[in-house]
Amino acid sequence: MTAAGLKRAVGATYHDLVKHHTLQVAAALSYYFALAIFPGLIFLSALLGSIPFTDMFARTLDFMSRLLPPDTMRFVQSTLLNVVTSSSTTWLSVSMLGMLWVASSAFDATIEALDIAYEVQDDRPFWKTRLIAIGLGFLCIGLWLAGLAVMILGPKFGEWLAARMSVPQLFVMLWPVIHWAGAVMLAVLAVEAIYFLAPNVKQRFLATLPGAILAVSFWIGLSYLLGIYFRHFANFNRTYGTLGGFIALMTWLYWNSFVLLVGAELNAELAKESAKGKIPPKEHSSENVQLGKAA
Repeated sequence: MTAAGLKRAVGATYHDLVKHHTLQVAAALSYYFALAIFPGLIFLSALLGSIPFTDMFARTLDFMSRLLPPDTMRFVQSTLLNVVTSSSTTWLSVSMLGMLWVASSAFDATIEALDIAYEVQDDRPFWKTRLIAIGLGFLCIGLWLAGLAVMILGPKFGEWLAARMSVPQLFVMLWPVIHWAGAVMLAVLAVEAIYFLAPNVKQRFLATLPGAILAVSFWIGLSYLLGIYFRHFANFNRTYGTLGGFIALMTWLYWNSFVLLVGAELNAELAKESAKGKIPPKEHSSENVQLGKAA
């Protein structure tokens, strides 16, 4: 793709963000993610409880505390503690299917939002989109757990490797950067999978990479900036009282949902520009450059 085509794609992305009311769609998406986050975490706690690693879920919450605002983490931890301690193991195991259904609603809403970004009608049956949503949930959880394992076990693995193998000193020095890069790559892969599987379009997997890199980069930057804002400037507890932690969580989810949609809009415009380059100039038309629907 030429520099002019890339410039047109970026400009069209901005116009589509306005035309598709992306800020409003992100607000709806954050609502569904807020509904899904606690069932998802409860399911994750039961799942991690079956893994032969001690305090794995506690380490998961500790890692989340580096990304989420302090008020939000206190709210999440207190809510999870109340649910898990006040519920029997039998109730949790029986209700897992219901929790999975609620958690998959967030990915079902993501499918609809990405169809808007790609400007396609979703003619797939309800059961098919719901199965895709559930599959995306399991896929993202699996990649997230892999990234978490890299973050938690990475430093120890580097020490183990250095102690038992004659690796260059440069490798030992760069290992902290390498294992962080591995975790980021897994996050990019998870977002790429959402962009590839969710919308009702035919596209190459690698074609979703630019939007995924943009989304994860902005997500990391926004999480850092929002953390500074929540710690030093905002005081949601004074304004909203006991709801302060929940409002901070919704704010974090809102901007991250917006970033996810921005990446999808960019991928859609890049796909249109790529399609234009493969069509003779006299055949250029709005119908010819639209993305094809999936069968």
